[in-house]
Amino acid sequence: MATLEIKNLTKKFGRKVIAVDNVSLEVHDQEFLVLLGPSGCGKTTTMRMVAGLEEVTDGDILIDGVNVTDLPPRKRNVSMVFQNYAIWPHMTVYENISYALKLKRMEKSEIDRIVREVAGMTKIGEYLERLPTQLSGGQQQRVAVARAIAVSPKVFLMDEPLSNLDAKLRVSMRTELKTIHASAKATTVFVTHDQSEAMSIADRIVIMKDGEIVQIGTPEEVYEKSANLFVADFIGTPPSNFFDVELKKVGETLHLIHSHFDLPLNPENAALLQGYNKNELTLGVRPENILLANEQDKIMSTTILVVEPQGSHQVIAFKMDEKIIKMVAPAQPKAKMGETIHLNFKQEALRFFDPESTLAIGD
Repeated sequence: MATLEIKNLTKKFGRKVIAVDNVSLEVHDQEFLVLLGPSGCGKTTTMRMVAGLEEVTDGDILIDGVNVTDLPPRKRNVSMVFQNYAIWPHMTVYENISYALKLKRMEKSEIDRIVREVAGMTKIGEYLERLPTQLSGGQQQRVAVARAIAVSPKVFLMDEPLSNLDAKLRVSMRTELKTIHASAKATTVFVTHDQSEAMSIADRIVIMKDGEIVQIGTPEEVYEKSANLFVADFIGTPPSNFFDVELKKVGETLHLIHSHFDLPLNPENAALLQGYNKNELTLGVRPENILLANEQDKIMSTTILVVEPQGSHQVIAFKMDEKIIKMVAPAQPKAKMGETIHLNFKQEALRFFDPESTLAIGD
């Protein structure tokens, strides 16, 4: 396959609307890279510029070191799978997959070999003579993927390809797409607004907001070491809990003081905040890092507001200063609404943010 390099890419609509603002990134050979962000953040526009479907206002796009910024889509050697599949309804599955190969004037035997190979890879071999209307949504999506793979593109682009599928099928198709990606040895760029989807399939995630990249990292890096408050809030289900706290030295120990708790920091966290010269910060705590404790080890007690059983675990919600806080606890023992519980935090997993800049402290 190939590498994809984007240099200082900008897209303006009119004079005032900047959809993509000076974006730079590199997609490695055979990497599965996911562009993730809320609606309107510029991820699809970025992908469309890579595909040649959207004109670049400024910047460069290089595939395998070759500048393709001004080339038409057909000369870029990229394939794109769209949200609505975009397969031809009047053609059979076989004809859909083979169409682009016929345009290349390939031998019939070679076309047949490729069609059957990619159909096997995408598990639609038994449907080659069917029309798209005779297929389920998941099968139609496989046809679109097979058609894209068949032309052996240097870069494989996917624009929210699973968003039209039901929840259960989406989950299974994530695994299928990652398997197909590995089999095809593809360099893939995948766009989604679904963070759980991104976490489950990406080698690296590019998180975008307001046309800019705010963090690039592995799923573990963006989850455990979020670069700012936006990323920490956007990634994770349930999302992070945030507490505005005062940083205070009591004797030789640094404490985080909140109206509901007083948390003495361990030496590692104290060292992390050593150079921070403000009295206030925002503490970020993932739901799984709020721990049930006995009365002796607690930093606070609270009353359970709601319990959400999830089978393998339970989500417990409680209120703190009119804010709903959620924690993830083991499935047993079952928590009860109105029950008093004692809590502590998992110190090694805490994150600290500057409330003014919103950036993580100590990274």
